Amino acid sequence: MRTLVHLSDLHFGRIDPELLDPLRRCVQGLKPHLLVVSGDLTQRARKAQFAEAKRYLDTLPKPQIIVPGNHDVPLYNLFKRFLQPLKNFRSIIADDLEPAYIDEEMAVVGINTARSFTFKDGRVSDEQIERVRERLCRLDDRINKIIVTHHPFDLPEDWDDDEIVGRAPVAMQMFSRFGADMLLAGHLHISHTGHTAARYKIAGYSALVVQAGTATSTRGRGEANSFNAIRIDGDDVDIDRYSWDEGHKEFIVAGSEAFTYAPDGWKAKGGRNGTSPAGAT
Repeated sequence: MRTLVHLSDLHFGRIDPELLDPLRRCVQGLKPHLLVVSGDLTQRARKAQFAEAKRYLDTLPKPQIIVPGNHDVPLYNLFKRFLQPLKNFRSIIADDLEPAYIDEEMAVVGINTARSFTFKDGRVSDEQIERVRERLCRLDDRINKIIVTHHPFDLPEDWDDDEIVGRAPVAMQMFSRFGADMLLAGHLHISHTGHTAARYKIAGYSALVVQAGTATSTRGRGEANSFNAIRIDGDDVDIDRYSWDEGHKEFIVAGSEAFTYAPDGWKAKGGRNGTSPAGAT
């Protein structure tokens, strides 16, 4: 079994500092095999903000897979935005923009979807899709294959399709060929769990889509600060959403979902401990 903690949208430069210590204690208590951060470490891609994010991430469990988000690209400095868009991320956080972690039970691969030519949207290229294919296609089918991006491949209900990462249908066709099992993303500051079969009609294929809210930003968009803890045990996946409880000043489990893999894709096993069934947000 593997435990993966999924944080997103930290937004150092616009955080609630009250959350930092409780978040650290909660994540450490989960003892994850891997920590994933799906982008937007900073609010405005400034060196000081990256340095603050780095200091905090260094207190959290390792190993870590970290990908950039659109807020990690400078907004107002046009020279840096177009010629050195992720220089501060590379020099302070990690030089590898598309890191990977692979062991005998799971393979987790990051894709950088942040782009200079758009303020908030993301995109995947043919070259990126091919690099993921090369990393994952030769792995045993029993290994859970997980892809991490900042921009999502699917959305909760009532969201504009413009929020989906650019060229998603092309990427999904390739993901289906090597059997990507799970897609982790952020960007929306909203928690969501679903599956790709509802949007992408690919015969015999369905991947889990797991969206993390913002862990520490003050821009909650109506949802409490949150993150995901994902437990993978062969063909079974349990997802706990931890949300900030203002009264107790700690992160607590606010929802739990369980899935099992079937020949035609992932199936919901129903909510655990009286929580919402799979697919609820």
